[in-house]
Amino acid sequence: MTMATLADGTQVHCLIQSEAIVLDEHVEGYFKHGIELKPGDTVFDVGANIGVFALRALQKHAEIKVFAFEPIPPIFAILEQNKALHGDGRLIALPYGASREEGGFSFQYYPNSPALSTAHPEFWDQNPDMLAKAVEGSIEQAPKSLWYARLVPRFLSGWLARHLRSGAETLECEVRTVSSVIREYDIERIDLLKVDCEGAELDVLLGIEETHWPRIQKAIIEVHDVDGRLEDIRRIFESRGFSRLSVEKEVGFEETAMHNLYATR
Repeated sequence: MTMATLADGTQVHCLIQSEAIVLDEHVEGYFKHGIELKPGDTVFDVGANIGVFALRALQKHAEIKVFAFEPIPPIFAILEQNKALHGDGRLIALPYGASREEGGFSFQYYPNSPALSTAHPEFWDQNPDMLAKAVEGSIEQAPKSLWYARLVPRFLSGWLARHLRSGAETLECEVRTVSSVIREYDIERIDLLKVDCEGAELDVLLGIEETHWPRIQKAIIEVHDVDGRLEDIRRIFESRGFSRLSVEKEVGFEETAMHNLYATR
């Protein structure tokens, strides 16, 4: 474990400093297309990683509460450290992921790039060139504090993509449904549902019971668009009364299947 200093001087515990800085850059891209927070809001952060999004949500207003889901033990340990550092009693760190049903699931943990860790490694197995494109885009859009990353030649993107996934460890982790957590904590309203869980986003949504959908007011979902998944997820939100939907790709990820879907009522 080490510490990273984010762009505004905020310090966070992390596994890899550069990854924490890049994660923080992604967070700003979530707050657009009507995605905003106000005092008293409750946030579900599914795929919390080390808690950068949760931290930024807490900083929006003093009364916000965040439920942060993170199933992978080495990453959850860092989330717990950031909870102690910044949580102020408003960050509830949950040591499990979310899926369509409860139980155990095998996750691939990547020590060289913890943020890529996933229960669905087949996505990258079947699309190695896409990960190389994502790496290339990340290099081109590297934050100012990581200016040296932009000096990496493009032809190394494929090698870097393989390096990021090397040394993978298979870990058995717990998953629960969003609805089970709503019941356990007696959540009356989820003002923002954020889902970024490396290919498991559809399973997360299928774990929300019909009676609980009206409690969800806004959502930001990272979608890996394979087998028509983006359209499937769009229909899920439309059928649950979300009238404003926007989809876009982050700068640098135009040649990948990754999209951000923004949904508001």
